[in-house]
Parts: sequence; structure tokens; C-alpha cells
Amino acid sequence: MDLLVLDTNLKAIGVLDTFESLIWTDRYSKYGDFEIYTQVNPEALVALTEDYFLYLRGSEHVMIVEELKINTDAENGNYLTVTGRSMESILDRRIIWGQTTLTGSLQNGIQKLLNENIIAPTIVDRTIDNFIFEASTDPLITSLTIDAQYSGEDLYEAIQKLCETNNIGFKIILTADNKLKFKLYAGADRSYDQIANPYTVFSPKFGNLINSNYTESKKALKTITLIGGEGEGSARKTAIAEIPSGGGSGLSRREKFTDAKDVSSSVDGATLTLPVYTTQLVQKGYESLAESMATKSFDGQVETTSMYTYGEDFFMGDIIQIANEYGHEAKARVVELIHSQSLSGIDVYPTFIKV
Repeated sequence: MDLLVLDTNLKAIGVLDTFESLIWTDRYSKYGDFEIYTQVNPEALVALTEDYFLYLRGSEHVMIVEELKINTDAENGNYLTVTGRSMESILDRRIIWGQTTLTGSLQNGIQKLLNENIIAPTIVDRTIDNFIFEASTDPLITSLTIDAQYSGEDLYEAIQKLCETNNIGFKIILTADNKLKFKLYAGADRSYDQIANPYTVFSPKFGNLINSNYTESKKALKTITLIGGEGEGSARKTAIAEIPSGGGSGLSRREKFTDAKDVSSSVDGATLTLPVYTTQLVQKGYESLAESMATKSFDGQVETTSMYTYGEDFFMGDIIQIANEYGHEAKARVVELIHSQSLSGIDVYPTFIKV
């Protein structure tokens, strides 16, 4: 795997193709990351400079060089470890500046957050000149709504939680004219439960699931949350949010508290009605519950050169069918893809989360 190296102006300055190992991870609704391990040499030291960018063929994402470590060893030689995150991580360089209320279309709400904090903020120094927003026309995106309030939150965390809660992805792509294009997207359904798209099935019986790890966990599960808004003691405003299947009762009920004091009932000099304010508290509750879900995940090495090819037959965020030899079969979303190269060869490791 060859890496195209871009300088701080996003201008290509060379190719890096010699290293001991590379781990490159793309994700659906979070930023990705990478790690390069290589012998220290002049070429690597020039190419792998902090704030430079890396592009890998076969990935939509661009990575940012953020950290370098050099380990010296008289016997085994000197090695350089370089790590960083994908372009989506630049969102955490901004906070939501001031009180912001979002109502109506989720996509329009996220665009508002980006406009006010990156694209056209009132403080000119906060602007990223080449950052643009491309609206999605996918009904899976345009049908989503929001009623929420923010004030001072990390911009990345706010957008990431909104996407994760609504099972959609986001990406920042480098365009041919060096624009950083933000876009929301939703994967296609390629499981047995639909007929619109060709099936994508990974299973030992098809010879395309080489090895896998199946994990079920309820350790972090919370089913219901009490959300505390503004006020103190018995006068504090509260609301309740539950997971879609309900909060449960007895041993099946798992509670948590969500502190939402930052949600204010006063917006632009007007006072929100109690139902509207409660709706905004509930949104905070849903975001909190999304961090505390039961998980069923598959990850493993798949054969992506014979039956299905990533980037042609299935993509990040797609829902596919997966099964292992022990009868665990499910619809699962592609939420992560690792490109790995080492002395033993090149591998692809997707991670699937049950939907």
C-alpha cells in the first residue's frame, strides 16, 4: 500500500511506500485513525511531519499526522511510530460558540452548526476557508428531525452523537480542488430483508469469512434515563427518555442520570414552553442512552477479492448479512474497516454491528 503525502496546504509532495507496518482504520460515524511503524530514515522524517496529510488508495478519508515517537535501540535499530486521526477530527478544533437551538430537519441543524462555527462564523479567525457542506438528498437523511439545544459543547462530539443516535454516518472528503467537503450519508441495505440491492453475505459456507470474532455484551446497557435540566432541588426540571424497546421493569430496567443543566429555557430573550423545553431535554437523554447500548458485533478477516469487493459491492455504513459457523446470523452494519499491511502481507478487517 502506497501513501500519498500532502503538505499543510494539501499539496501532494511525495509517496511513502516503505514501512514495517501500517494500520489504517476508517469509521462510519466517528473519525478514523492510523499508525505507521517504520525504521527511522530521512525519507520518513520528511514525509511524516506533524500537520501533514496522508491519502491511501481505496479509502475516502484523509489522515492527519498528529504524533511522532522515535525509539532508539543500539541492537535492533531506531524506529519511528507515527499516529493520527482522519480529517473528521478537525471538528474537535471548534466548540459550539454560544447558545444554539436546532429544530426541524436534522441535516439543516448540522449545517447550521457548521456554518456558525466553521464555514461562516461571526469571528473571522474561526473560519476554515476551504470547508464546504454538501447536502444529501437521501430520504434516510432528509426525513430525520431534531429538537435540541447546545451551548459550548465540542462540535465534533455534538455532531458525532447526533449521527450515532440516528444510525447515520458523516465524512469530510478532500475534493479535486482541495475543498474539505462535509457530507452526511446512510449505508444501503444489502441484507436478505430487502430486494432493492444485490445481497452481500459473509459466511464460512461461502468461503469469504476467513476468521471472525463474535461479541455480545450488556455490560454498559442502560434502558432509561432521568434527565435533569435547569433549576435546583425539587424545583429542577426533569424529563425521561427510554430506549426504543422500553425502559423495562424489575431486573430488566437499567437506569442512568443525564445532567443537562446546560439546556436553558431562555432562548434569544424568549422563554420556551414546557413541552418544547422537555423535548430538548429528551434529545439529550437519547444521546446519552446511545452511549450505553447493548452490543452485538462481528469483526474478522474477510475475503474481499473473489466474491465481494469493498468499494464496489459494499461500502462503509452498508447493512449486510453475516453468519459464523455456530449459527450466529444477523443483519449488521459495516461501521469500521481496517486496512493492514505488515511483513506478512495485506489484510482487510471490517467490523460489523448488529442492527
